[in-house]
Amino acid sequence: MAKKDTKSDPKRDNAKAQSKAQSKAQSKAQSTAEEGFNLAKFLEGTKEELGKVVWPSRQQLISESAAVILMVSLSASLIYLIDQVFGWASRQVF
Repeated sequence: MAKKDTKSDPKRDNAKAQSKAQSKAQSKAQSTAEEGFNLAKFLEGTKEELGKVVWPSRQQLISESAAVILMVSLSASLIYLIDQVFGWASRQVF
């Protein structure tokens, strides 16, 4: 008597899984296209996502804003100084 091969073929299993995923995505796209844009669901989802946000404390907001303003000011000053040096050097050469 011949035994049946009980091992599954990974390629065939992968193809089945991909086919299932594609059909699921297509049906979801069709249902979304049929439904259209729903403002109430969008606003509900937006409110839900905003509820998950971890908002900084007032002290964190102030200190991090000050750090950003300081770094931007320092960077702008450095770029200005380098520009002035190169401008001066180019005037000396030309």
